[in-house]
Amino acid sequence: MQEAPTSAVDARNRLQPLGFRETATVHLNPTPAELIEHALRNGEGQLTDTGALMADTGKFTGRSPKDRFVVKDANTENSVWWGDINIPFDADKFDQLHQKMVAYLADKELYVREAYAGANPDYQLKLRIVNEQAWHNLFCYNMFLRPEEGADTSWTPDFSIICAPGFEADPAVDGTRQNNFAIINFTKKMILIGGTGYAGEMKKGIFGVLNYLLPHEHNTLSMHCSANVGKQGDTAIFFGLSGTGKTTLSADPNRGLIGDDEHGWTPDAGIFNFEGGCYAKVIDLSKEKEPEIYDAIRFGSIVENTRFIPGTHTVDYANKSVTENTRTAYPINFIPNAIEPGVADAPKNIFFLTADAFGVIPPISKLDKSHAMYLFMSGYTAKVAGTEMGVTEPQTTFSACFGAVFLPLHPTKYAEMLGQKMDENPDINVWLINTGWTGGSYGTGHRMKLPYTRAMITAALNGQLDDVKFTKHPVFGMMVPGAVPGVPSEILDPRNTWADKEAYDKTAADLAEKFVENFKKYADFANEEILAGAPRVAVEA
Repeated sequence: MQEAPTSAVDARNRLQPLGFRETATVHLNPTPAELIEHALRNGEGQLTDTGALMADTGKFTGRSPKDRFVVKDANTENSVWWGDINIPFDADKFDQLHQKMVAYLADKELYVREAYAGANPDYQLKLRIVNEQAWHNLFCYNMFLRPEEGADTSWTPDFSIICAPGFEADPAVDGTRQNNFAIINFTKKMILIGGTGYAGEMKKGIFGVLNYLLPHEHNTLSMHCSANVGKQGDTAIFFGLSGTGKTTLSADPNRGLIGDDEHGWTPDAGIFNFEGGCYAKVIDLSKEKEPEIYDAIRFGSIVENTRFIPGTHTVDYANKSVTENTRTAYPINFIPNAIEPGVADAPKNIFFLTADAFGVIPPISKLDKSHAMYLFMSGYTAKVAGTEMGVTEPQTTFSACFGAVFLPLHPTKYAEMLGQKMDENPDINVWLINTGWTGGSYGTGHRMKLPYTRAMITAALNGQLDDVKFTKHPVFGMMVPGAVPGVPSEILDPRNTWADKEAYDKTAADLAEKFVENFKKYADFANEEILAGAPRVAVEA
């Protein structure tokens, strides 16, 4: 497909500030149909029987956190939370890699996408993304916010991405850990991604940028959460790690979907979605369980690392031969009840979701400010046997602010901002929801029934728990309701569901100790109000 000369010249001019002096063919803001045509021509994927593009990400079927770096310079040295999550990278090495990537891409066919991150114009990033692969550019079209047709995008970008899966670094020369890398440079306002075809590196790279800029420069809390809004304009947000039900529980046909993963909470203008699409897991997806996501997988959508039912072009969503992390990426307007633009008032209800495989945490409980900040910083869930190699019994998982791997600043910054939001909005309710086990730990008890969890969340949203009597949990301190409409009262206190009450007490004490042990790495930075939310741990004589 030959572009008009003026378009080609314009595209090359827009690439010059990114270091591109010599380029072959450049496609500027191609349509989804054009990108799908190119992807098929380039052998990057196949069409499914619903019209979605099925593509593989290659060697990497997920992000590579140990190969995510942040350039350490005068701007970031004293502000970034350095360590295993934000690994420092030398500025000169970044410049060297940048030049090598530009040289590598000089004779390649390039796909350039201009988009936004952030539905609130006052907190928006203008993006320019350079892709080696057509399907990656379609991913960016789906996941970021799309300018209106005919809009002038000849802007100076606030941030740029150069993504070249075919370019591999030389660790001995380039300062990387291995051949693949994702490096954020806040001074150059650029992300370099190479050696990996996993498209989520682009999405999460920009999320990391917003997680730095919004709290650090705009007093806006960035959040790894889903969000929806009721017919009365009441906003709810849902935090939760993988497997806790965040996507499922926020997808409510009676409420509008603001976004499924990344949001900001401004000082005065409520919340806003960072993205223009959804990036959902599809392992074991079915129309019965998640009809909105199932129906969104059509022409223009992408499915990653899936496989066909043999002899057909129908996706076998149960097939995990490539990875458990099979995904789909689609524009948010493929969901019927999506809200566009993705902005809403400050939330009335905040839900922390955990899948507690130890059967200790109540199925629903209410949190005061101290407990909310402490549990937010803890970001707890649990893995069960069989989810990962070597996991033979329940294991605790802690991820600060329910997204530690995306936080450039220290977790206390985000927790303190959450506490500030609770002070500024005293009518907010914060709830902890256990979608995990009841009646015992994994292997003895059973998973909380989804209809019960939905009933609890609905009751919280509708104010049906406002006048209910609450009891304080003796170990974790959260307030447990004595009754929830549509839910058997005997399951609300987890201790009552255990046949062996002493075993519950011991398991609760053991879990509390794991919380305290995990929090030690933050304790020196946390204020007294946060520390007051810690569980009670028995002290041996």
